[in-house]
Amino acid sequence: MEIKNGSSSTSGFILVGLSSNPQLQKPLFAIFFIMYLVTVVGNVLIILVIYSNSRLHTPMYFFLSNLSIMDIGFTTVVVPKMLVNLLSETKSISYVGCLVQMYFFMAFGNTDSYLLASMAIDRLIAICNPFRYDVVMNLRRCFLMLLGSCTISHVHSLLRVLLMSRLSFCASHVIKHFFCDTQPVLKLSCSDTSSSQIVVMTETLAVIVTPFLCILFSYLQIIITVLRIPSAAGKWKAFSTCGSHLTVVILFYGSVIYVYFRPLSMYSVVKDRVATVMYTVVTPMLNPFIYSLRNKDMKNSLRKLRDRIHS
Repeated sequence: MEIKNGSSSTSGFILVGLSSNPQLQKPLFAIFFIMYLVTVVGNVLIILVIYSNSRLHTPMYFFLSNLSIMDIGFTTVVVPKMLVNLLSETKSISYVGCLVQMYFFMAFGNTDSYLLASMAIDRLIAICNPFRYDVVMNLRRCFLMLLGSCTISHVHSLLRVLLMSRLSFCASHVIKHFFCDTQPVLKLSCSDTSSSQIVVMTETLAVIVTPFLCILFSYLQIIITVLRIPSAAGKWKAFSTCGSHLTVVILFYGSVIYVYFRPLSMYSVVKDRVATVMYTVVTPMLNPFIYSLRNKDMKNSLRKLRDRIHS
């Protein structure tokens, strides 16, 4: 990033945060600190439960445990810095810090997206082709899907950060957001951002829409297959295995599509903050509850883990 008008490269950016009202800083800190603790504890519990119970060593839970790891990283990239800024008067972040935060935010977020697509494929095979499930969704293929998800996400993040590092900033360094996201930073640049906007939109379409379309196709096939099941009980059992995953997909993609699939001219500070809180804080916090409360295997494994800890 090039800084003009004599600004120091060490001054960095100022993050406005969720609210500039001084009276709201401590209440917001308390709320988001509790939400962050719930997110970390809940997702760590999911990981411990899955790895402590051999019955849960299946492709679905393999992807779920990795989704929990990504959710912890995704939230940790954003929330701790936001909490520090809520209690700080400066609310600053260095240029390097901004780029690093942007990189890992996109890396964890995009990996989340691809893992949700992998879980949709897993459900597709389990419901539509159950007799070949163990062959198709073997351990090697699951690891390759995870590796592919991480690789694509990190390459995309690197390209985006390299693009952002070429921008110049002249006057205002105040980011009207609670972390370094692409759209708010582009808004501050005094460079010609038209080409950057096109690249960002194209990249976003390729990286986010691809897994989203994969999820849509998988569920379309699942619905067609389930509707052919003659008994109502059989239909309900098939749909119930997808309920938790579908809930998370709607929460995650609903807010992501709202934030990123609009031109820069339609960028709204307040609405984008609310939508961003949904997928950076609320969804990772709710994931453990969604997957455990609606899943008998997870509930039984949680009880066993609790009894083991007590004994």
